[in-house]
Amino acid sequence: MDTMNLDAFRLQWKPSRFNAQSDNEEGALVLYNSYTGAIASFTGEERNRVLDCLYPGGAEEVVDESDEEIRSGLIEHGFLVREETDELRRALFLHQSMHAQDTMHLVLLVTEACNFRCNYCYEHFPRASMRQDVINGLEAYMEDRAKTLNRLTISWHGGEPLLVPHIIERLSRSFMAACERSGAVYGAEMSTNGYYLTRERFEQMLDLQVERFMVTLDGEGQVHDTRRGLHGGGGTYQTIVDNLLSLKEVNRHFEINVRVNFDNSNLDSVSRFIPVLRDMFGDDPRFKVYFRPVGCMGGENDLNLPVCDERTKDIKIWEFNEQAIAAGLTVSSFISDTLLPTGAVCYAAKPNSLVIGSDGLLYKCSVAMEQDNNRLGVIHQDGTLDMDYDKLALWTTSGEESDENCQSCFFRPACHGNHCPLFRMRTGQRPCSYEKRQIKRALRTIWLQNEADEANEVVHSN
Repeated sequence: MDTMNLDAFRLQWKPSRFNAQSDNEEGALVLYNSYTGAIASFTGEERNRVLDCLYPGGAEEVVDESDEEIRSGLIEHGFLVREETDELRRALFLHQSMHAQDTMHLVLLVTEACNFRCNYCYEHFPRASMRQDVINGLEAYMEDRAKTLNRLTISWHGGEPLLVPHIIERLSRSFMAACERSGAVYGAEMSTNGYYLTRERFEQMLDLQVERFMVTLDGEGQVHDTRRGLHGGGGTYQTIVDNLLSLKEVNRHFEINVRVNFDNSNLDSVSRFIPVLRDMFGDDPRFKVYFRPVGCMGGENDLNLPVCDERTKDIKIWEFNEQAIAAGLTVSSFISDTLLPTGAVCYAAKPNSLVIGSDGLLYKCSVAMEQDNNRLGVIHQDGTLDMDYDKLALWTTSGEESDENCQSCFFRPACHGNHCPLFRMRTGQRPCSYEKRQIKRALRTIWLQNEADEANEVVHSN
């Protein structure tokens, strides 16, 4: 490319305002764009050429064919955009696209009872199994609503959802049939404490298209049992571990995210637990680890929780992730999912997402169940919804529309200022995901995981 063409190129293209980058110790470069969700890594040798393409220097620079290849890739994945591109308008359009009516996400509290009494839990367990009239209403509602959908996603939640597998089965089969008739794609996930996740129950859930699970282990043995014991007393660790190990024999596609919650009381034990998790699950990438800090979410024990300060949270999440990867574990896909366009937007902020309680009440957030502005209405037995749309708007329009910092942020397409609308409501502060707050560490984690995956592929191919 001669000097004249290079100057023309500079006039036509500019680096995206939604780019972020990270370096590692070897001098490699990782680029991320929150509008396209693209993540690209470059070797130390490629690094300077990539940066020259993004931020060109003087006209005397040497340009060869590899530079043209790099430029083409940067353009294709959105790291370079045309000079006239209005990226703020692009982000606004992306935000508006979340209001499309052809997708739906329901968080179903099929029971609000639980067999555990975790010391940091925010739930109060006021109700048990989902009422029959609510089940009837959900079936009737989805029979009609599925006709307008391209995709339906169900999150089975509670309480502990596996206390009532018969309700999950009935509703699943009804939803699956409605989606099949309408041509909509159906998918489901589940948050469970794992106590009843036997191999037989697990395969039943897979048959019902529940393929992504979240199960929590807060440490080994007594550490976990002290934090996540049975209602009425008794340990839970060994039962959960035995269940999870039995699932490794299931020769089907699934993803189990082993969540490890931490606070100041178990920081050291989490580090010691990582090699234990490796010995159990390091040979099966379907099992992934997910480290998250305990927070004060309105539970009765909030004042006594030894929660970490914000700096410790930001450090420890990524420290634990790197320890896990180095040990041979796979980190959760929730991390990379958060970096996708709208991937960091809380379900409570999405217009087509609802939480439905076991008594038929409609909510936006599963945490603030007693908060008046979170109680949006009710589903009736005939499938009709009574909805307070003014309350709905409080949850779905509390981000970038009113926050200039969010509007100008590089992470805007991923979270739209709505990573946690509840946090903004309660504190008046800007909610930012751990991934955004420590974007360089997040990109490094993804790069390390990718390197580990490639190394494993080489080993297995040999």
